Amino acid sequence: MPAKIIDGVKIANQIKEKLKVEIEELKKKGRSPSLSAIQVGENPGSRVYINAQKKSCEKIGIEYKLHQFKEDVTQKEVADFIRELNNDPKVSGIILQMPLPEHLNARQLQQIIDPKKDAEGVSPTNMGMVVYGKPFLGPCTAMAVMELIRSTGVKLYGKEAVMVGHSDIVGKPTALLLLDQFVTTSVCHIATGERGTLPEYVKKAEILIVAVGKANLIKGEWIKEGAIVIDVGINRVGGKIVGDVEFEVAKERASYITPVPGGVGPVTTAMLLKNTIEATKLQLEQK
Repeated sequence: MPAKIIDGVKIANQIKEKLKVEIEELKKKGRSPSLSAIQVGENPGSRVYINAQKKSCEKIGIEYKLHQFKEDVTQKEVADFIRELNNDPKVSGIILQMPLPEHLNARQLQQIIDPKKDAEGVSPTNMGMVVYGKPFLGPCTAMAVMELIRSTGVKLYGKEAVMVGHSDIVGKPTALLLLDQFVTTSVCHIATGERGTLPEYVKKAEILIVAVGKANLIKGEWIKEGAIVIDVGINRVGGKIVGDVEFEVAKERASYITPVPGGVGPVTTAMLLKNTIEATKLQLEQK
């Protein structure tokens, strides 16, 4: 039987409905959640994500502010501005939009963001909490992946998972979150591909997550029968948006699969909103 499509839009909407209730409770306590986004220069892809953020925030009652800097802004200027936001009691969450111009060091700037306002969950403190298995503001995409897997209702304990891609904000934290659920987890990367062993790993995966950014990298025929497939990739091919997995073939073998678009993306945005609310709570507790 064809795989069940994991509806990311539906899951995201369910999360947002719960967040609306939490926002009303926070407002009763005198705290209105707000998210401040920092963008440097102009990037069409980033602009699409910003518009989605703004729309989602406004829809559930989070104030959204976009702070734009010219392409030639210095590292110090951006760093100083982040510190200003850290010290502003009206700011609940901060997000640094990617990509940044080459002359700016993204990691250094992310380290400056107050961990209690780190809406993306990418500061060293919040990444470290993923290692402990207790992320209070986890990396948005990694948290979205886990939410999508949990939505299947499949018991994770003892399952074999393969994470294709080992980026700091998706691959590595996702692998750690899976390990915390006692999932036996393998991580594949460019060297796996160079050795030609990627198909072998994919074929044994009961849970497969792919986050590379290369269209149809994973062939449908590699998918293990009954696997859960989470496709994080977003690629434009001939005017269409496709993932990293060969969807049409893969869906005939998998038990559950995310579409692209409409899978991981909407839930990632919902996790950003959730982190903003959690950040607001943390700051309220410390008053």
